[in-house]
Amino acid sequence: MDFEAFKKQVERYNAEGRQMFTTSSFQSHSIVLLHMISRVDRSIPVYFINTGYHFPETIAYRDQISEMLGLNLVDLKTPVPKTMQMDGNGRFLFASDPDYCCFLNKTQPMEAVMKRYDVWINGVRADQSAVRKAMKIEQPAPHDVTRFHPMLDWNAKMIYFYRKEFGLPSHPLEDKGYMSVGCAPCTRKMDPEMQEREARWYGMNKTECGLHTDLVKK
Repeated sequence: MDFEAFKKQVERYNAEGRQMFTTSSFQSHSIVLLHMISRVDRSIPVYFINTGYHFPETIAYRDQISEMLGLNLVDLKTPVPKTMQMDGNGRFLFASDPDYCCFLNKTQPMEAVMKRYDVWINGVRADQSAVRKAMKIEQPAPHDVTRFHPMLDWNAKMIYFYRKEFGLPSHPLEDKGYMSVGCAPCTRKMDPEMQEREARWYGMNKTECGLHTDLVKK
């Protein structure tokens, strides 16, 4: 979906009185959707799911991009303190049960947000994983929310040229080999033979956090 089609869709949602929000992990590839939103409607809330485990570079990049684009940034955190995010052996859940860690820090707080909106503008791409490849441009989600995926048919090359056209900065860790950046304990540098998301939860048989598996209707 190109920018003009995206603009028309957002304008249609506005005309229908549908309340929109978006989420962003503030990676290099995230900036395209954020830039397009800033060109259409800067009042749309941009939720950053702050797990408390992000790289300092991600927080700095979030603040830089938010100020540069004039985004309506909302910092979203779980009410569950880190002292309660341990297993019976005293290990943090990101090491012993990453699925439950993602549920507490991402899925659960995001589901509470969804109850207040009608449309979730989401930047998933079909080329990122098999789960995302099966998604549609518009897809139903829990709580009568419509997930809108304008980036679904984009790829890394298209993102690169959009960023180049508008002079958009990259995430500080991209030049160090981090092409998909999540929480620090669960992210590693990419090896040359890896796909984009294979450096996330490496060795844990996991490629999704739950936002795009639990908070979507097939």
